[in-house]
Amino acid sequence: MKDKALLFINGDHPKTFPDPDQYGLIACTDGAFHYLKQLGFPLDKLDFISGDFDSHSGSDENVYQDKFILTLDQDKTDFHKALEIILERGYLSVDVFGGSGGEQDHFLGNLTVAYAFKDQLGIKFYDEFSEYYFVPKNFTLKGVNNKMISLYPFPSVDNITTTGLNWPLTNGSLSITSRIGTRNFAVEDEVSIQYESGDLLFFVGINEIEYPKIY
Repeated sequence: MKDKALLFINGDHPKTFPDPDQYGLIACTDGAFHYLKQLGFPLDKLDFISGDFDSHSGSDENVYQDKFILTLDQDKTDFHKALEIILERGYLSVDVFGGSGGEQDHFLGNLTVAYAFKDQLGIKFYDEFSEYYFVPKNFTLKGVNNKMISLYPFPSVDNITTTGLNWPLTNGSLSITSRIGTRNFAVEDEVSIQYESGDLLFFVGINEIEYPKIY
């Protein structure tokens, strides 16, 4: 059994789809169901479609009625409720598409939901610009030379040291209210990050970009 889940939520739809055969579970929220249908995603591969179905319309969806999971709790977003179902089904890692774009309060809400689940689920977001996810206190990523790297404290990070970035940090601090680490870039193939406390959201650009290097 493949150990990773794939989840589509109702932000900007992906330009291309990942290979569904690499996932053990595939799901979407009810709002994302519509763009999956319009873009020709193989809907028979969906394991469940969850939400309050305030975005549900059209008789052809009834073909997949047996995959609908009605989640009416208005104190939780559809994303939050979908992650709960994924956890219940035994998955600990999930790739999320549609987390950004559209109304920006949804994007911020999605980050907050991911933060709430970060100790239970390995959640990685993908959009047309970057991949982003919360990283542990000792983290290394290879294959990133000339890619945009952004470090976003959530809400603060203390005693952070980085290597492989054009503007490195040494025993520094980041805070959402003062200093953040966005729009940096990798000058080596490998970037490493260590920090003492707090939580850090890490963004890496999809494509290589030629930045003017400052040493």
